[in-house]
Amino acid sequence: MLKIAYDPIYIHPLPAGHRFPMLKYELIPAQLLHEGLIAEECLFSPGELPEEFILWTHEEASWTQLRDLTLPPKEQRRTGFLLSAQLIEREKRIAQGTIEGCLHAINFGVAFNVAGGTHHAGTNWGEGFCLLNDQSIAANYLLHNGLATSILIIDLDVHQGNGTAQIFEHNASVFTFSMHGANNFPFRKEKSDYDVPLPDGTGDEEYLHLLKTILPQLIDLQLPDFIFYLSGVDVLASDKLGKMALSKAACKQRDQFVFEQCIINKIPVQVSMGGGYSPDIKDIIEAHCNTYRVANELYF
Repeated sequence: MLKIAYDPIYIHPLPAGHRFPMLKYELIPAQLLHEGLIAEECLFSPGELPEEFILWTHEEASWTQLRDLTLPPKEQRRTGFLLSAQLIEREKRIAQGTIEGCLHAINFGVAFNVAGGTHHAGTNWGEGFCLLNDQSIAANYLLHNGLATSILIIDLDVHQGNGTAQIFEHNASVFTFSMHGANNFPFRKEKSDYDVPLPDGTGDEEYLHLLKTILPQLIDLQLPDFIFYLSGVDVLASDKLGKMALSKAACKQRDQFVFEQCIINKIPVQVSMGGGYSPDIKDIIEAHCNTYRVANELYF
């Protein structure tokens, strides 16, 4: 069964004109249900995230400022969101959804979080619509509980996973791989274990060739027993923040290749959706839903 973390709290109210497409978190599960691709029982509402799990990844002083809503205004602006108790509860639920998704992935091969992919949050900072790093929190959960010993994070969002890279910079148990726009946010990059900075305008053929060359080699070298996949759709040519030139078809082929590698190597994978900022939200929803369609076809 395709298990998907989702809760109405994911759809956080934002000021009029805010550039973050919050509506997608409502539209993705609605579209999947409409198609009959999933049933209601595929969706699960995440439980409470214990503070201990957060502190395995984020510094206590930084987390306390978020929890107590005392983050300085400058740091709040850096996140792109206005701090509130509801927002912090949202971030916690998303991270817990990724943790619970890992447990479903171990059972079913793959699991999703409708939100997540908050890869710009580092140990002691948040930025770029990211406050808590959901996949990093979940990776540390797996390691602390002996559920994985070698983890590969595949970050194919158009923006470098700088927070994830920084969090695991000195952790040999987690290998961070990021294919991203060289000239895109964040403008101060961190060092992933394997970075592939791509020039503006990179298209289908070059992108897929690089991925199909690099990823199997990384899996063979690292021998991961768990994979996290950040499947951002801001690589699309239509994306207003992406600077790339991928078609929806190529984005779908990207997802298919990642899942095929997980299946061939019998590695469970948790998927968080990451970014997507095309002006027409239909393009965002279609590309994100393709990721679920491919997974359902390959696994179920």
